[in-house]
Amino acid sequence: MNVSSFLKHWSIRENPFMAEEARQDEVLARLHGQSPHPDFSKVLGDPERPASAVVFGEKGSGKTAIRLLIEERLRAHDAGRSAGRTLVIAYDEWNPVLDRFARRVRGKTPLESLQQLRLVDHIDGLLSVAVADLVDAVVGRKGEGHVELGAEAGPTVRRLDPETQHDWIILQTLYDRPDQAVARGRLLRRALRFRRSSWIGPTRWLRNALWALLAVAGGAYAWFHYQGQTDWIAHIGLGVLAACALLVSGKVLFDRLRLSRLARLLSDQLRVLDRPAESFREAIETLPLDLRESSAWPTDDLDDPRYAMLERLRRAVRPFGFERLVVLIDRVDEPTLVSGDVQRMKAVVWPLFNNKFLQQSGLAFKMMLPIELRHELHRQSSNFFQEARLDKQNLIDRLSWSGAMLYDMCSARLRACMDEGAEPIPLTALFDETVTRQDVIDALDQMRQPRDAFKMMYRVIQEHCSNTPEEESNWRIPKLVLDQVRRQQVERLEGLQRGLRPA
Repeated sequence: MNVSSFLKHWSIRENPFMAEEARQDEVLARLHGQSPHPDFSKVLGDPERPASAVVFGEKGSGKTAIRLLIEERLRAHDAGRSAGRTLVIAYDEWNPVLDRFARRVRGKTPLESLQQLRLVDHIDGLLSVAVADLVDAVVGRKGEGHVELGAEAGPTVRRLDPETQHDWIILQTLYDRPDQAVARGRLLRRALRFRRSSWIGPTRWLRNALWALLAVAGGAYAWFHYQGQTDWIAHIGLGVLAACALLVSGKVLFDRLRLSRLARLLSDQLRVLDRPAESFREAIETLPLDLRESSAWPTDDLDDPRYAMLERLRRAVRPFGFERLVVLIDRVDEPTLVSGDVQRMKAVVWPLFNNKFLQQSGLAFKMMLPIELRHELHRQSSNFFQEARLDKQNLIDRLSWSGAMLYDMCSARLRACMDEGAEPIPLTALFDETVTRQDVIDALDQMRQPRDAFKMMYRVIQEHCSNTPEEESNWRIPKLVLDQVRRQQVERLEGLQRGLRPA
């Protein structure tokens, strides 16, 4: 029997159990959060007062689905609102951040490189993600993870007060895409209508003019001396002119050296950007001199300048109605440098377990972490727990599913795939009368995770159709098939846990 014929008989337009990855799961998108995990409300918290949450779960337990549902619920909460909105920062695309960091620190092994990660590096990383998307939104260049600033974004950008303009410019100067930062800085200042009349300090053409004046003064003095001129007044005038030119040129040279030193320090400290000092220098020298002097640049490994940059980010987005920030952390086992290795995941995640970092006002972190890190967490010392204070972070020790919960989820997916106007059917309708609802629940209970539950249901349908002739048209699955597939899937899961099977 063909699977499509089986599904068509039950008025099911697509297989509800085919997807294995939440980000590509069209059925999950249509469910809009039906049958979520019971702990979801604790993870989400109050959208008006976001709080951090740490979730540990096995592969396929629904961590990414929870992350997507958090985004959906926050968007629904903000719909139609011009104020009191939440800016969501997806800090889950780890490859660019970690690859740039590894190029900068150059450890002998990936683990040695990752073990040099600091909390300030993570703050720089999430700022680089947020700032790039925000600058895209302001200059009109849509990219991945695009931030919607609202229908009135254009007029709001043009009405920003000078202090907020400075926040935008400093953030863009430091954290925008490294290969395009200088050019995009010009676009941002044009969009902000940042007035050049307020700029202080010698521009490039003035520096060139001063050097030219020094050359003319020196040449004129040499000519008078060669001609034997003894007019002491001319000599004094030329000397004063040369001295003034030398003083101003010396000041320009001193500022340039100081700017080059600042650029080198920024290049050394902002390691997740892997940006050369020359790029920082070109970007910073376009800033007003007073803005350069007043800014608390992140030139060391202290965390206070980074917290100041996070506060700049909050001030920068507040005129657009964003009062809160939520950072979603997921997929830490997937980057190339990590490749599922527990010690590498630990090196990446452990710096984030800092109570001061996780308990900032108006800023919440939702961390979806692999279960392997839970085992490592339980081996830590009391000093670690005192610093992390996970008792205050809405900790979900293990994202577990019962058979009844998985049954409800499978039933919801089945209903979401029914033809329009078709009468919804229970999951047990696919089985013959010898299969009770409790039989299905018990089988799903052994799967433990949504992904494995879907795999089992997919194999049950496939196995039944492959062993049923088209002429027989047996539309209900017998208990023998359910039991057979259940045993196969249990063996598969045991082999996966022992590392003997790939999936």
